Amino acid sequence: MLEIKWLYELILIIYGTSVVGYFIDFVQRNRKANTTAFWLLSLVWILQTLLLLYQIFAKMNFPVLNVYDGLYFYAWILVTFSLLINRFFKIDFLVFFTNLLGFLIMLLHITAKVEGNDVIGVQLVSELLIAHIALALVSYGLFTLSFIFSFMYLLQYQLLKKKKGYKWLKRLGDLKRLDDLAFLFITIATPALLLSVILGVVWAYSSGAEFYWYDIKTIGSFVVLFVYVVYLLLRLGKNYQGRSIALYNTAAFLFLLVNFLLFSTLSSFHF
Repeated sequence: MLEIKWLYELILIIYGTSVVGYFIDFVQRNRKANTTAFWLLSLVWILQTLLLLYQIFAKMNFPVLNVYDGLYFYAWILVTFSLLINRFFKIDFLVFFTNLLGFLIMLLHITAKVEGNDVIGVQLVSELLIAHIALALVSYGLFTLSFIFSFMYLLQYQLLKKKKGYKWLKRLGDLKRLDDLAFLFITIATPALLLSVILGVVWAYSSGAEFYWYDIKTIGSFVVLFVYVVYLLLRLGKNYQGRSIALYNTAAFLFLLVNFLLFSTLSSFHF
């Protein structure tokens, strides 16, 4: 029983990392990230297949006879299709959203296990809260690093504009490099925050905790996610770079701080 639970946890961790990798490739056309995400997803498929075979041969049950088994088989199918699409068609948009949906289906499978009073499902849901908080804090840390690079960009920009402080120029770094690093960290942090929000919602509904869509921290988290998605759209769709996007990133980070420091104290169930 413990080994099966551990396997589920490993699948979710690897699957989530793969989703982040595909998002990086989707945004930045990073083939190294795509290759890494592909092999991580391949490992997910292997582990899912092992669980599937265990269900079929050890329990003599093909997993389509109830809701939570059906969801697991559905998730396995999505992973299989995603690997085939990535390998033969190279449609990045479709691959990313297929994997995001597959990750959600895996979480719904765990939720259904809880409703069926499955011991593994109950234990896993109790650990979703830890994963939700950890991912949120990791994404906030990455957003903070992105803000620091944007702040350094704005400082460097002002020094160059006023033609002074040349001794600091090399220590601050090249403007393009600072801009690219700020963009990179947001590219990683945004899918991490998205996965954290998904885990939080699934945990709230599965655990029976009081959850309100209109809770100020919940709304704030969705707004933070939206603000950074807009950042990516401005960067990619409108080709915003340099000072304008650095100012936007600074404003986005200030709202993140408000959400983390103020909205948490006003929330009915967040710390």
